[in-house]
Amino acid sequence: MEKMPAIAGWIWVKEGFALFRKQPAEISTLFLAYMFLIMAIGFLPLLGQVLPLVLIPVFSMTFMQACLQIEQGKKVYPNLLLAGFRSPAFKRLLKLGVLYLLAAVIAVAASAIVDGGVFWEIMSGQKRLDTETIRGSDLSLAMMVSAAVYTPALMAFWYAAPLIAWQDMSIGKAIFYSFFAVKRSGMAFLVYGLSWVLIGIILPAVLSSLVALIVGQAFAVMVVLLTVSLVLTVVMYCSFYPTYTHIFGRPESRPALSLPQ
Repeated sequence: MEKMPAIAGWIWVKEGFALFRKQPAEISTLFLAYMFLIMAIGFLPLLGQVLPLVLIPVFSMTFMQACLQIEQGKKVYPNLLLAGFRSPAFKRLLKLGVLYLLAAVIAVAASAIVDGGVFWEIMSGQKRLDTETIRGSDLSLAMMVSAAVYTPALMAFWYAAPLIAWQDMSIGKAIFYSFFAVKRSGMAFLVYGLSWVLIGIILPAVLSSLVALIVGQAFAVMVVLLTVSLVLTVVMYCSFYPTYTHIFGRPESRPALSLPQ
């Protein structure tokens, strides 16, 4: 388990773009298939609310496996969407997804300390998000509290799925190594996060503003914004893979793990 320098965060982003460029149509099609499946699951009564979150670890292995195949020069097909379901570690990935759900519930519930439960009601569908709700509550602070509470869980879950599926770890061990791997390379992850704020949020906003000034049509702005957002989202999914390989090595090599320091 390697400790990464701060510059590694930017390298991960660049390698995400490199993976995307090798099979842009294939990986984009896989992502769209994933989105449509998640939308379909969302229509299920009761389960549609929780299944998308519980299945995050399962589907995360779809994109990790896709990136591995791209790196190996193999074609990526939409049927790869079921890779996580076919994994021998499927049950453990599903249990990990339940922990994702519990962590999210705890994080959102913690926000009630500052806003009296408004953010919780919005996230659970009990209240609509409108101008009046935003003005009459500490919603921004509540979201910051939820993010702060969820951060340790995010660190623990970041590598848990591939460590379970590729390293055959137990859930507890995978969470342990994931947390300390992220902690040890904290500066790299800070650079990684800031890079995606710049590329994934600020850049699309600037591009859409330029299109609005040049073309002056809302439809054109929407098309550009949706296209850029889709591409950058897929690239971001691709960039998860190098964050894993730089620290734990490629799946086929099965590197020996040392205790976190």
